[in-house]
Amino acid sequence: MNSSHKSHQLPLSHLLLALAIVAVWGTNFVVIKVSLREFPPFLFAALRYIFALLPLVFFVPRPKASWKNLCLYGCAIGVGQFGVMYFAIDGKISPGLASLVIQTQVFFTIGFAMFFAKEGLRLYQAVAVAIAMTGLGIIALHTDANTTFVGLALVLFSGFSWGVANTVSRRAGAINMFSYVVWASAFSIPPLLLISWFFEGGTEGMASAMTSATAWGWAGVLWQSWANTLFGYAAWGWLLSKHPAAVVAPAPLLVPIFGMGASAFFLSESLPLWKVMAAGLVITGLIINLFWPSLKKGLAKA
Repeated sequence: MNSSHKSHQLPLSHLLLALAIVAVWGTNFVVIKVSLREFPPFLFAALRYIFALLPLVFFVPRPKASWKNLCLYGCAIGVGQFGVMYFAIDGKISPGLASLVIQTQVFFTIGFAMFFAKEGLRLYQAVAVAIAMTGLGIIALHTDANTTFVGLALVLFSGFSWGVANTVSRRAGAINMFSYVVWASAFSIPPLLLISWFFEGGTEGMASAMTSATAWGWAGVLWQSWANTLFGYAAWGWLLSKHPAAVVAPAPLLVPIFGMGASAFFLSESLPLWKVMAAGLVITGLIINLFWPSLKKGLAKA
């Protein structure tokens, strides 16, 4: 679909879908933290995509996308984003800070769209992202979590990989995004298993982790596969196919807000005033990005 025919405003149903996606993604950082106690990171990522692929690949027809496109998406999202991010969260960066830094995907996604699809960045969109990023900056300045430069660099690379995956899925054209995510998972699995085999104890280490994992550990794997991969990324790719990247990409700026809320509820982390203020800035930026066209139209009619 040509970008000139895409809607520059999200209808209510699409807005609610975007909020559901980021809610799943935000709370997922708590699940990742707990699950990494039982699985090494790259094996955990491989299992995520194994259960996203099987058994659905036998029932879902292959999408109308090239093998090259599926391979690029599978490697970018599976290895570049999640494999690397799990590795970073496994002792190199806190889950809350990871949920913040990964939002650099917004800039990569919009930048790639401007370069490849020749999409323009409207002034109100730039202002909206700037306000939201100010909120994220406040979160970063107040974080008391221990982190490392390597952890920050790894999650930054994950954001870059997410931007690549967004761009690749949009270039696939009008396709069934559910089947696209299922089939692309086949290309995530081999490199993740190879990395796990090489760095995480070989066949013996991988087998030991799987046999010793508890029901909660496997529940975390299934949450990664079904809620995040099949629902989250299929729905996210569908939204990107319907709207310009600059309209959709800022939505995951809410992920750290859901991440903080989930951490406060499940992990008893504090929620001081500065966090509420930062959340307000992020939400303000999103409101401007989503509703400025209709607001401007309403003001013009007044």
